[in-house]
Amino acid sequence: MEAFDPAELPELLKLYYRRLFPYGQYYRWLNYGGVVKNYFQHREFSFTLKDDIYIRYQSFNNQSDLEKEMQKMNPYKIDIGAVYSHRPNQHNTVKLGAFQAQEKELVFDIDMTDYDDVRRCCSSADICSKCWTLMTMAIHIIDRALKEDFGFKHRLWVYSGRRGVHCWVCDESVRKLSSAVRSGIVEYLSLVKGGQDVKKKVHLSEKIHPFVRKSINIIKKYFEQYALVDQDILENKQSWDKILALVPETVRDELQQGFQRQSNSPQRWETLKNTINKYQKNNKNDKCGLWLEWEIMLQYCFPRLDINVSKGINHLLKSPFSVHPKTGRISVPIDLQKVDQFDPFTVPTISSICHELDVISTKEEEENGTESDTKHRTRDYKRTSLAPFVKVFEQFLENLDKSRKGELLKKSDLQKDF
Repeated sequence: MEAFDPAELPELLKLYYRRLFPYGQYYRWLNYGGVVKNYFQHREFSFTLKDDIYIRYQSFNNQSDLEKEMQKMNPYKIDIGAVYSHRPNQHNTVKLGAFQAQEKELVFDIDMTDYDDVRRCCSSADICSKCWTLMTMAIHIIDRALKEDFGFKHRLWVYSGRRGVHCWVCDESVRKLSSAVRSGIVEYLSLVKGGQDVKKKVHLSEKIHPFVRKSINIIKKYFEQYALVDQDILENKQSWDKILALVPETVRDELQQGFQRQSNSPQRWETLKNTINKYQKNNKNDKCGLWLEWEIMLQYCFPRLDINVSKGINHLLKSPFSVHPKTGRISVPIDLQKVDQFDPFTVPTISSICHELDVISTKEEEENGTESDTKHRTRDYKRTSLAPFVKVFEQFLENLDKSRKGELLKKSDLQKDF
């Protein structure tokens, strides 16, 4: 894959916004069928330009207006905000207090840095294939709950371009949810609580909620390979002491001795399970020891959500198909049928797709003797490695359209009945 050089970003962005950005699909998404008057026009976009110049409250009349502005500004980053009561670009002309965020998709932001206390391979902005499994588990756990526990149909998962994933829940009823309800949903999906000073971050009650049970079933599929082999969480005293801090004091000495006799993490995990089982049998009244094994698994593997991103209606989130200025990777949609195969290191970079386009254009010029036909321009992404990701996005839009048509049919049938 073409190496990314941040110094080339301004030129690459010009080409990307002129010939590769999927404007048609993007507008089709945020316009939501044009059912609600001015829905797209009242949406806030924010652009981060070169040298971290940040422009909020951008809004556009239509697709062509959005295209022109993006090609003029060449933003390093695009964020999407709420749909407001008035056009965001006129917010200064609106009476104080009247300009209000009214609707937005329910969004989730999962960032690898929030797992730094439990991953041993990387820290801060770095990721590798060993810790990416955390994101794989997070998508499976959160998506299952959104679909089965809440009945949300339209969920778009997107790679952030560097070290995390975002989810956009786009059902019509969800976009109207209040901040309080959003908080309730995130609360339901959160099990890991407490900051850096809190050692034990997961406390399960005696009665296990089905959400916890189903989440554990997902984690179990990955736990051995991810935690015991790749992360090697019981490799040495320094790493196992972190786990011993999560178990009752009365069994720590026994475990410490047991761990020293064993030679690897899988063996030590077996010792841990056996010791916990024995402890539970001998201390039937100690409800704290009931779910110890699960609590440790959850602390090391369960998704960590940024609550503020989800509960605020006016909170901005990085747009799909934005470019990450540090890695050059495109924020591409993730195919929910292939979550386990998704590899952030093979995601197209702006350099790689611009290079692919150059090669095609040069070839066509040689064959035709002129610059390649401009009618190709609107579909240029199809001729690059961005194409399969746009296809995933189109499939998502297809389902949104079907749903909308279904709702309209239902409404018209109801009206006929009266």
